[in-house]
Amino acid sequence: MATATKSKEKKQAKAGSLKLQPIGDRVVLKRDEGEERTAGGIVLPDSAKDKPARGKVISVGDGRLLDNGERSPMQVKEGDRVLFSSYAGETFKVGDDELLLMREDDILAVIDE
Repeated sequence: MATATKSKEKKQAKAGSLKLQPIGDRVVLKRDEGEERTAGGIVLPDSAKDKPARGKVISVGDGRLLDNGERSPMQVKEGDRVLFSSYAGETFKVGDDELLLMREDDILAVIDE
């Protein structure tokens, strides 16, 4: 039993340093944190928070495959802050981080700061 526990701990430690490379026209995003308080100063519990529809691009794929065999260049790059549709993408966890995997088409705009 002790051996099984040790192997699980090693797998979890490696998950935190995982590098994800999306395929095709997919993008990995980290969603921004939700608001902790309302404008009036009321503290919101986790169940009442809206998940923001904006985040930071962590990794991008090679681009969509065109009919002629070439790849379409991606319009976003790593580090871009973007707006996306609320129900876009698949949510998954890597270590303690919650990430989103979505198609580039689900991104609505790039935020210039």
